[in-house]
Parts: sequence; C-alpha cells; structure tokens
Amino acid sequence: MPMKDVSALPGTDLPASDEAFGKRVLSKVAWRLIPLLGVLYIFNILDRVNVGFAALTMRKDLGMSERVFDFGYGLFYLGYILFEVPSNLLLRRFGARKLIARIMIGWGLVSCATLFIRGSVDFYLIRILLGVAEAGFFPGIILYLTFWFPARERARMVALFMAAIPLANILGNPLSGAIMKYLDGTAGLSGWQWLFLLEGLPSVLLGVAVLFVLTDRPDDARWLTPEERDWLARCLRQEEQAVQHQHGADRLRALVEDKRVWLLICLYFTVAVGANAFGAYLPRLLEVNYPSYDHFQIGLLGSLPPLCAMLGMTLWGSHSDRTGERSVHVAIAALVAALGWALAALDFSPALSLGGLCLALTGMLSMLPVFWTLPSTFLTGAAAAGGIALINSFGNIGGVLGPNILGEFGLWAMAGILALGAGLALFVRPEKHTKKPNDGEPNHA
Repeated sequence: MPMKDVSALPGTDLPASDEAFGKRVLSKVAWRLIPLLGVLYIFNILDRVNVGFAALTMRKDLGMSERVFDFGYGLFYLGYILFEVPSNLLLRRFGARKLIARIMIGWGLVSCATLFIRGSVDFYLIRILLGVAEAGFFPGIILYLTFWFPARERARMVALFMAAIPLANILGNPLSGAIMKYLDGTAGLSGWQWLFLLEGLPSVLLGVAVLFVLTDRPDDARWLTPEERDWLARCLRQEEQAVQHQHGADRLRALVEDKRVWLLICLYFTVAVGANAFGAYLPRLLEVNYPSYDHFQIGLLGSLPPLCAMLGMTLWGSHSDRTGERSVHVAIAALVAALGWALAALDFSPALSLGGLCLALTGMLSMLPVFWTLPSTFLTGAAAAGGIALINSFGNIGGVLGPNILGEFGLWAMAGILALGAGLALFVRPEKHTKKPNDGEPNHA
C-alpha cells in the first residue's frame, strides 16, 4: 500500500500529505531501532540455542542420554510460558527500555551460569531458569514494533528484526564450533563451558546499554523532530482507534472469546515444533551426515541453512507487505518447510539432506514475520499486549515437545506437522483495517 494511505492526516498542519515526508520518518525510525533490536535478538538466539552445539560433547561429559538432553532442552519453555503474558503486560505499562534491559541482563547471567552444571538435575533447573529470565523478550519486541510502525510496514520490519535468527546461526555456528575446538581444556574448562561463558557475557553488557539508548514511544523520541514525532504519533493513534472501532478488541477478555486467537496459537504451535527441533538437532544431523568433519567444520556447514533463510524471510515479508495478503503467505511458507523436511527425511545423499534442511528452515522462518502481523489486525491495547504474549507462550508448548518429537518419530513427523500448519494458515481470515480514512469511508479516528 502506498505511503500516502496513512500519511494523510486530517486536522493537522504537518506536511503529512507529502508521501516523501512519511517515508523519511519511517526510514529514520527503522535505521534507529531495527539494527539495535536485531543485535539484541542475535545474542538472545545464541544464548538460547548454543546448547545444541554444546551437546556434541556436554552430553558425554555429564553422562546424559539423548532423551534426557532433549527433555532438558524443552524445559526452557516451561518458565518461558508461565511468565510470558505478565511480562508483556508490564512492558506495555512501564515501557520497553527497563523491561528489555532486565530481561537481557538476567538471561545473560543465567546463560553464563550454565557452565557450572554437573548433571541432569542442574541442567533441568538452569533451562527452566533461562526461560523465566527470557520470558517476554520476543513478544515484547513484536508489541514494541506496533508502537512505531503502521500495519502495512510491519511484516517487513518484523522480517528485518527476525533476520537476527538466521544471522545468529550464520555467525554463531562457526563461532560455537571454533570455541569448542580451540578453547577446549583452556584454564581447566571444557569447550562447552567456554561456549556458555563467552556467548552469555555480551548479553549482560547489551542489557546495560539498552537503558541508555532505547526509546519507549514516539512521543519520547528526541532524535525525531517535533513534526516527525507528531506525524508518527498521530498516524499510529489513528490506526489503533480504527481497529478499536471496527473490532472492539482492546480488552483482555477478548483473548479468550476470539476464536482467531486460538487458531493462531495452534498455527504457531506447528512452527514452534519444527523450529526448535531444528535448533536442537541441526549439529547432530550434520554430524551424522558428515562424520569426518570436526566441530568447526560442522559449524561452517550449519551456517548454510540460516543463510538461505535470511534471504527468503526478508523477501517473503516484503512481498506480503506489497500485496497486503497474510494467511496465504504463511501457508505457502509452511508448505515449503514441510517439503524441506521431507527431502531431508528421504536421505538420498548428504548434500540433498543439507539442501532439505536449508529449505525447511527457510520455510519456517519465512512464516514468522508475516504471522506476527496477524494479531494486531484485530487486537489493540492491553488485548494486543496479552494476545501476542499468549500466542507466543501457548504456541511455544511446541518448543517443549519439538526436540522430543524429532528424537522419537524422526524427520517425517516434522514434515507432517508443518503441512498441518499450512492447512491451518488458510483458515486465518483477519479483517483488514488499514484502509485510507479518505477513501470514501468515515474516518473513525
């Protein structure tokens, strides 16, 4: 949708009718926020999934079976689920700056503390605590982006933010492999212990930095001119009021009454199963297919799927914004993921299996930026804060089960679950609410 659809703001003397003005404002906001948020998310992903790489030697060192490890990997989501909704409601009330700083410092310290575990019970407890510490980060950022970008821009902005997932793996897989290979035994610590220490400390430092550089709302942005702040605040307020008028979904009660929320939970469950199983098993799948490779070489191979995914998710999110269509985009991406898992399951050759894994991750990550535009099409206010967190927390039950499902039932189970997700996506029918106020309809703002 062209910029003028939202930049036309009746009743203001701002140059809001100028399409170039609106583009400049949103570009300025994007350059200020997205790189910072992306860096935060890179370390969030590293601290969450580096345990998959650590498993290559940690399981043996601590005497843990694969089943015990998979169970502990999934326990992360127990604490995550329990504290997700309260955390997002607190973010809406007290602001992103303080809450995100607290989350980052907490998860960084817990990640570092993982180097001290000595057995399965310690592993279980630290994974639960990591989930508690991190709860609210991802849905908080998704909510935070709705404070800054109009609906027609969000899939692209979420895609740029979530490009941190593949980027973290592109950089982190070789880095993790190098740490485990070259620092093993240094100062009496195993490679996996150095992994948790060196990838956890930057999160603590970034958490402190957030307190000084992140801005809660457009009204607080001193790095925008008064005219830019006024235009952006009015634009977003007008859009939110239009959603409230059309749907009335600004109350928490709307969450349990709206079937679309529960459909989105079920849909998100399918991608959470696949994505978290992928993160837990990628190093092991590569090690099976390339048994002569060392940890560093496995890390280099492991950077190929996220490299493909980063390109795919960015292009797919932009295409969804250009067309204004959401549910079919999610369905197609889920189907691509299912086909990728199936190709990997056929196991014709190591190269084709790796190609299937590239396709699977590209499809799953391409689902997410478009998916996360859907809740704000019918939820606002407290309902949006609670709804995004509720979808993320309940859907991430799939994160608890994903590694265990893959371990027990194999790659074909992943293909089937993502195919189910493709079918569910076709039933999502959010009503559009971003029409231009002056296109013949009353302006409810």
